[in-house]
Amino acid sequence: MSSPEPDVTCVGIDLGTTHSLVSVFRDGKPNLIPNSHGAVLTPSVVGVLPTGEVIVGQSAKELRVTDPEACLSCFKRFMGQDRRFRLRDKEFTPHELSSIVLRSLREDASNHLGVPITDAVITVPAYFNDHARQATRLAGEMAGLNVRRMINEPTAAALVYGFHDRSEEKNITIIDLGGGTFDVTVMEVFESTLEIRSTAGESMLGGEDFTDRIVADILAREKLQLEYCELNAPLRVARLRGECEIAKRLLAREQSATIRIPDNQGHFDQSAPTYELSRPSFATISESLFERVAAPIARALRDADLKPDEIDEVILVGGATRMQSFQAFVENFFGKPATLRFNPDEVVALGASIQAALIQKDAAVDDMMMTDVCPFTLGVEVSKELGGQHHGGYFSPVLHRNSTIPISREETFYTVAANQPSVVIRVFQGDARKTADNTLLGELEVSQLPSGPAGSPLMIRFTYDISGVLEVEAYAPGGTKYRTVLTNHIKNLSHRSIDEAKQRIESLKFYPRENLANLQLARYAERMLGELPPWQREQLDQAIDAYEAAMNRANRDEFQVAREMLLSCLASFGLEPEEDEP
Repeated sequence: MSSPEPDVTCVGIDLGTTHSLVSVFRDGKPNLIPNSHGAVLTPSVVGVLPTGEVIVGQSAKELRVTDPEACLSCFKRFMGQDRRFRLRDKEFTPHELSSIVLRSLREDASNHLGVPITDAVITVPAYFNDHARQATRLAGEMAGLNVRRMINEPTAAALVYGFHDRSEEKNITIIDLGGGTFDVTVMEVFESTLEIRSTAGESMLGGEDFTDRIVADILAREKLQLEYCELNAPLRVARLRGECEIAKRLLAREQSATIRIPDNQGHFDQSAPTYELSRPSFATISESLFERVAAPIARALRDADLKPDEIDEVILVGGATRMQSFQAFVENFFGKPATLRFNPDEVVALGASIQAALIQKDAAVDDMMMTDVCPFTLGVEVSKELGGQHHGGYFSPVLHRNSTIPISREETFYTVAANQPSVVIRVFQGDARKTADNTLLGELEVSQLPSGPAGSPLMIRFTYDISGVLEVEAYAPGGTKYRTVLTNHIKNLSHRSIDEAKQRIESLKFYPRENLANLQLARYAERMLGELPPWQREQLDQAIDAYEAAMNRANRDEFQVAREMLLSCLASFGLEPEEDEP
């Protein structure tokens, strides 16, 4: 029996590129929490005043127009990267900037609810890599939060729709275009269960890019480049970007919008030139961005083994999906209009608080279940024998992208030299054939390998937890087991978070080759193989091969299926293992 959850208020936070929100599950439903200005949307902007005071939210957003070099936005795009940003005489990393926004949200929630807030569920783009996820967790902990779970943004949105449509059975695709990131998730909904089938996306594509296209198009008419103007006329670009952002939003309701063009000092006078932007012209200058949107959607559908016409409902999430040209693109791709039943700016935050309710076993959601997937392929670096020589730098997957998590899987690799004393296992994330094109997550050194010929087996197991923690374990049969938990070199990750993940990981592990009964069944089947006539041997031989392969991969569900198939095959020939060989 699991212990009851402590009586602690756990909030849900949508840490967005342009805006962030916080919500709480109360009175049987998710509720948004207003900030100190009474608004539910808090701009994800951090600024530094001449006095050195750090400001966040709406006041920092206003500073971006008058003093753009003293504030920062869109830093979410750089989470997990080794970047530093200077604001006046202060330097910040992306996760430090995010922690400032999160602390502001935590304080708003504490003031509104009248209780201290220490626990939170934080949403992340589905296609955030492990570095970015761990940086987000660190930002939460720096803001004084115990991050109970990080949940993918499209999954959070799906929880809201699933919460209101629990009796539905359908395939849905959630398209999440926020200010700076783009995700697409394909899932199946049935019997109050949300099962993620696949996810894809791009972490450097969002509504800000559509705004930048308008800015770049206007500057190009004056034979100027956006990058040049940002360096030499930052106030002009800041004011023009504000005008273009207003025009982009206006086009969601109107057929055209007028954009005023400021001078080099960022001023508008009565004779300031204007530019008329129509919906068709906006769609034209955005064509290359729509091509980038189409690729992840197609990949997610392929991974889910579904065609566009097999999707029953397309749900749009993120404020940028209000663009009429984007909605027209989605309708053309799927052959049906998309759904916008809930506010696309708010639905992710609401879903985060539903996830918090699931964690705390709230009675209002006790009939809901959700599965998620690992968005990236995880594997190790191997060498290949080409032309009689070994060449390193090749990628061999252990966990494939869109595998349902939590998951534990084991693969067998082999030494390249006789009496090889040790090996360094380099762990990568990605889908490229060569490791140079993937992301290095960490290393594990395995020493004191048993003496043996080249080609001696080495077992490598990956266990991936729902919190995004990856444990790597390696051992030679009969040898010492070596393991490490990869947190991607993000410093200050709390020991409590890692320890909790380790406990969950231990419950996932499965070692069928270390079970005597499993080995006895394999030996019995091999012995009976010699007793069968030739025309029956092939069927049993195939069942034994499948059983052996399942033992090597050490996946619990796969092994149980293979074991039942072997027992069924033996029974069809009138063979039954003795009780000491079950």
